[in-house]
Amino acid sequence: MANLLSRITIDPDICHGKPVIRGLRYPVETMLELMSAGMSCEDILDDYPDLEREDLLAVLAFAAELSRTKRTQAFAA
Repeated sequence: MANLLSRITIDPDICHGKPVIRGLRYPVETMLELMSAGMSCEDILDDYPDLEREDLLAVLAFAAELSRTKRTQAFAA
């Protein structure tokens, strides 16, 4: 998992410090939105030729790390 997470970078000079994939200005947030909208990894990779399959796995690993909390609060529907 550490290898995957190393693909996610945070730099205040890139995308206002949002987590991105390998400094390529592809925000983790955007890739998660595409996946949650139903795009397959293959579709995303076709649309973004700079990305690799491992980059998308890194996005999911990063999201999994962020979801590990000791306490959660329900979102208003």
